[in-house]
Amino acid sequence: MSSSVTLGMPSVGGQVLLADPRGYCAGVDRAVITVEKALDLYGAPVYVRKQIVHNKHVVNNLAARGAIFVEELDEVPEGATVVFSAHGVSPMVHAEAADRSLKTIDATCPLVTKVHHEARRFAQEGKQILLIGHEGHEEVEGTAGEAPDHITLVEHPDDVDALEFPEGTPLSWLSQTTLSVDETMETVRRLREKFPQLEDPPSDDICYATQNRQVAVKEIAKDADLVIVVGSANSSNSVRLVEVALEAGAAASYRIDDISEIDEAWLDGVTTVGVTSGASVPDDLVQDVLGYLAERGIGDARAIRTADESLIFALPPELRRDMKAAGTSSKL
Repeated sequence: MSSSVTLGMPSVGGQVLLADPRGYCAGVDRAVITVEKALDLYGAPVYVRKQIVHNKHVVNNLAARGAIFVEELDEVPEGATVVFSAHGVSPMVHAEAADRSLKTIDATCPLVTKVHHEARRFAQEGKQILLIGHEGHEEVEGTAGEAPDHITLVEHPDDVDALEFPEGTPLSWLSQTTLSVDETMETVRRLREKFPQLEDPPSDDICYATQNRQVAVKEIAKDADLVIVVGSANSSNSVRLVEVALEAGAAASYRIDDISEIDEAWLDGVTTVGVTSGASVPDDLVQDVLGYLAERGIGDARAIRTADESLIFALPPELRRDMKAAGTSSKL
């Protein structure tokens, strides 16, 4: 390290490699707009079961507009309007909402809904389902709830060794949509090695946005002294981006919610900083990071594009129907 570099200050002439794509995906955009449109249409309060997406800034902004976030439906007054989060819910939650006469708007990401359909189909075919994902994550709970008697959770590749099924048991696998692509494929490899009869889902469950953001962070990480990932601690895909950056060669990588969490000492001797963000992060938080770095001499920002994203999901049909009745546009 050069003796001319002061602790906490970057080397002169530093550059930023800005991952593209980053930030909001189609499912997150749809979910956030769903809550905003529901507030406009029905007025506050609108209840939301769990965080609509895993980002504290998004949640706080919606709360300031009149959204009330609850953990379970027993916190919602009977007959009120409630939005289900982008991560999906189990059939049991839908049934509870009906029992309590709640007006529901389902903002589940369509790519998560696809996994729910696959779980039901595999179960109807009599297969046991190995669900790769993180215990306690809302998406995993929702998927598991579609076929609870048929699903076994597999969190890590090393968990495969302990799995046992009677010989000839028909098996299939599904996964949470926000996992590390590489780790998931390693888990599948080990599963297939142990259970050759394992059946694949019709298509990869890890969503396009998760994959694209991991490919992009790999591209910037190989040339970066430091990679900063903007995203909340409970955001699975944001946490995975830190892991992927380190595996791809970044000397260091940290996740932050916003610039208040940056430790200036991270910039000691750094000449190249990679910046990306998870799929539930609004881009103004990334722009704040770029401003922070520019103020400290790392102002040459260059976008590294690895994919184009143009996917848009329509708003939930129950919301579109009410918007149409009210004469309001439902375009995203």
